Formats: sequence, structure tokens, C-alpha cells
Amino acid sequence: MSRKGSFRRVCLAYSGGLDTSVILRWLIEEYDCEVVAYCADVGQEEELDGLPDKAKATGAVDCVIRDLREEFVRDFVYPAIRGNAIYEGTYLLGTALARPLIAKHHALVARETGCDAVAHGATGKGNDQVRFELTYRALDPELGVIAPWREWELTSRPDCMAYAQKHGIPVTATVDKPYSIDRNLLHISFEGGILEDPWRAPDESMFVMTTSPEEAPDAAAEVIVGFEKGTPVSLDGESLQPAALLRRMNQIAGAHGVGRVDMVENRFVGLKSRGVYETPGGTVLQAAHRALESITLDREVMHERDRLIPRFAELIYNGFWYAPEMEFLRAAIDRSQENVTGEARVRLYKGGLQVTGRRSPNSLYDEALSSFDEAGGYDQADATGFIHLQGLRLGRRS
Repeated sequence: MSRKGSFRRVCLAYSGGLDTSVILRWLIEEYDCEVVAYCADVGQEEELDGLPDKAKATGAVDCVIRDLREEFVRDFVYPAIRGNAIYEGTYLLGTALARPLIAKHHALVARETGCDAVAHGATGKGNDQVRFELTYRALDPELGVIAPWREWELTSRPDCMAYAQKHGIPVTATVDKPYSIDRNLLHISFEGGILEDPWRAPDESMFVMTTSPEEAPDAAAEVIVGFEKGTPVSLDGESLQPAALLRRMNQIAGAHGVGRVDMVENRFVGLKSRGVYETPGGTVLQAAHRALESITLDREVMHERDRLIPRFAELIYNGFWYAPEMEFLRAAIDRSQENVTGEARVRLYKGGLQVTGRRSPNSLYDEALSSFDEAGGYDQADATGFIHLQGLRLGRRS
């Protein structure tokens, strides 16, 4: 079945790398359409200045770059921090949090530039195809969606390189690609290639954001993180905007080797995948947030919120950021954070971190009640009846 004429103008999520450069030309050839390139800056720290010229040299009629760094931290990373979102007990969801934001603006740029379809470079085996396309469906269901890796006959990186050479596409790439990399302000992820062997240790030369713990400073560092209603607002007493705060926290924690993770995770599509992650700043913010909650959250509120964490993380991981159930969970989580204001102090040393203090004007911690050295209004004899009542059902078992 011919693809030509299916769409008049397509907005492509474009990075300027081999895959998306090939996709840009392939769309023009296969769909006989105009292509608008779109790039989201979420802190990947790639050179974006020459991207419009590169896209147009490959055939794009336009190239739109959106700076989304502030929005990414404020509206995606910080809500995840407030909810202590960790997937399968380990992954801080760096890639998963960026995808719905990228896809949101992808749909917006498509409409603003007169496109009737969007295209992405996610493969048919990964999670990103789901995250992108669920967002398109939620925010602009009338847009057509093209996923070349599920349609074309190219099956490998050498195939893409051969296609680029055939069509004169200006790319710089080699056949040797030891792993794939995704970077944003929250993390760097490494997967595929040599990392597909779960027994092989990551090469030390691979890491970018974190110093090797063995090479980290011999002197520990301490940082004080300030929060308002569960949201990070300051470091060591200095108020900072979201992107600037996370960037500085990355530098501090990364210098001390904090934030490396090596895990095998369960992808939404049903496969297991090995991922290696660097999330230095996010690791510290999560620990500091949890520490502050320990003195500001009511016990039952904390326990109920904690029951939501696996589901919250799963929804983020699977791409349901704009789903109704996510709106419900986020509202509940944010309500739990009303009193989570104050500071937590964290000590960083050679890859490890330790909370060393927490304080809040909303603290529920009562030193007199907790003390073993004074009564403080607590009658220890009351515990006799409490234990008796708790044990009533246990003594009746046969």
C-alpha cells in the first residue's frame, strides 16, 4: 500500500543524529510530504546552534527548537520528587519524565506549523514509542502518527548509514556504537550494545555526570536542601530556580560519585532491559525530601501516600502522564505535601549519601514525648492497655 499522499506535512522529533536524519529523508521519499523538524532542549547539552541548517540541508522546510529545561524540572521532575517516584525500587525515571513533555510540545509545534502528522524515532521494542504516542493521543488525537522503525525495511545502524550515504545525508557516525545514550537535566542513561550482557560491568570511561567513587574527594561535603510544600527551592540557603537548582545539585553530587545505578528493568512492552543510569542531583533531592517528610507528615498520611508510590512510578514509566488516573494520584500526592516545608542536611562521600539533619516550622516531632530521659506528658502505663487490645485477636487463633 502506497504511503504517498497520506499526509501533507509531518513534524519530526529531530536530534540531528543518524537515525532522525535518515528518518527525515525517508519521510520525504516515502510519504512525498513536507517535513518540519522539531527539537526539544531538556538539558541534553548537545550543540543545537547548527541544527536548523543541518535539518534544512537534509530536506526539512523548517526547524523549531524549544527550550524546555525550566518546564521540565518545574512541572515533571519536581512532581516526581514530591511523590518519591522510583520505578522498581531503583530507577528515578529520568527518561520517562522527559518524554511526555517532549511529546506535548511536539504536538503543539505540529499544529503551529500546519502539520497533520507527527513522526518519532523510537523503536518498536522500547518504552518511548508508547510514551510519545499516548501523549499525542491524550493531547491531540486527530494528529496522524508515523513510527518509521515499525514501518521501514531498515533494521540496523549499518542499514541507516548505507541509506544516508545513498541519499547524501550529512551525518557523522560510525558502525561501532557500544551503547545508546539519553541525557537530560535529571540524568544520563546508557543501554544496549555492550551493556546487553547483564554480567558485564560498565566501563568507567562511560560515565559523564559522576566521578568514580574511588577518585572522589577524600573530604566529605554537606549540602542543605530547602523545600516548600515538598518542592526544592534552595541549596545552602540560596534560593534557586528549578533548572539552576538541579544543575548545581548535579555538580555537587556528581563530584562525589553519588547517583549511579545499574539495573535490569521490566519494560512496558514486556521485555527485560539492562540500564545504567547517572542521576546525581535527583538522588540527593529524593533523600532530602524523604528526610523532611519524616518530621512533617502525619504517620497515616505518609503510609497511604507510600502505597501510591509504586503505582505513581509505574504510570510515569509506562507513559500515562496525561491519563485521568495520573491526575487523581498527583492531586492526592500534592495534598500530602502541604506541610513539607523546611530543610534537610545531606552528607556526600565517595558515592554514598547520609542524611545528617532535618528541621521544619511544621515539625510533628516532639522531643519531650520522644525522650527516654523524661516523661514529657506520656504515661508509659497506658501502653499496657494498648498492647492488650492489639493482641486480642492473636490470642484467639486456634
